[in-house]
Amino acid sequence: MAINTQKVVVGGIAAGIVMIVIGFISNMFILGARMKAESDAFKPGIADKMMQGPAVIANIVMSLILGIALVWTYAAIRPRFGPGLKTATYVAVLFWILTGISYSGYLHMGMMSAGLWWSFAFIGLVNYFLSAWAGAKLYSEGSTV
Repeated sequence: MAINTQKVVVGGIAAGIVMIVIGFISNMFILGARMKAESDAFKPGIADKMMQGPAVIANIVMSLILGIALVWTYAAIRPRFGPGLKTATYVAVLFWILTGISYSGYLHMGMMSAGLWWSFAFIGLVNYFLSAWAGAKLYSEGSTV
């Protein structure tokens, strides 16, 4: 059966919104001060630039695109693994691993400590679980009418 593109977009936007909310909470309240201190130790003023309009807008747009990609991947593997949270969990773990690999550069450049990187990794895993589960709940195959 073909992927229901309309449901991918709807579920993906929902997943993206979950990502945005969790990212905001973790970046502002949970890890924000530590991230600012470590980023500014790496390059003074960089943390303030990360919180300005263009960077915030880019983060929102990228989260929405990532949410759509997450649900598209769920829809693509759903026929093989079956519908539901188990398949969404597989997708969440896949995206978490790929994101961890891509963000490991911040650790290796010295932009953040290993402790901060692992803190973000743990929050990211929870974020991907909740985002994938939300998107999967809204995705279904069949007609879009």
